[in-house]
Amino acid sequence: MSVVSRASRIPTHLSGPHIRADIDKTLFSMITPEIEKQLPVKAQDPLDVILVGIETHICITQTTLDLLERGHRVYVIVDGVSSINAEERGVALARLRDAGAIVTSSESVLFEILGDAGHEAFREISGLVKESKEETKAAMGVFSKI
Repeated sequence: MSVVSRASRIPTHLSGPHIRADIDKTLFSMITPEIEKQLPVKAQDPLDVILVGIETHICITQTTLDLLERGHRVYVIVDGVSSINAEERGVALARLRDAGAIVTSSESVLFEILGDAGHEAFREISGLVKESKEETKAAMGVFSKI
C-alpha cells in the first residue's frame, strides 16, 4: 500500500483546475467571454485565483471584484501587481482586501501552496524567495503604509 505524505500534496483549497490566460482584451476585467466559458458556474466549486499584473487600481481591481462576485477566492499578490502611481496601488489593495480578496505576498502564497517544509519543492522555493527578497520588500512598502 502506498502512503502519500502530506508534504507531497498541495492543500486542497489550492489544488483545483489551473486556468492560465494570456489574451488580448479591451475590457478592464480579465473576465472576458473566453475566460467566462472556462469558469465554473457560481454555485459550483469555487476557484482559487492568484492574480498578478499591472494597473492594480483598474484591471486587477475589476477582475478581482468580478471573481469575488462569482463566488471565487482571489489572492492578490502585493509584490506582483503595480500601478503607474504607487498611491493608487495601495488604495486599490486596501479596497480589494475590504471586498474579501486575500491580499498577500508571493512568499506567503508560495509557502501556503507547499503546505510543509518537507515538500519536495521546498528548497527550490526557499531559494527563489531569498533571491527576490529585496524586490519583494520594496514592492511591499506601499501596502504596509496603509
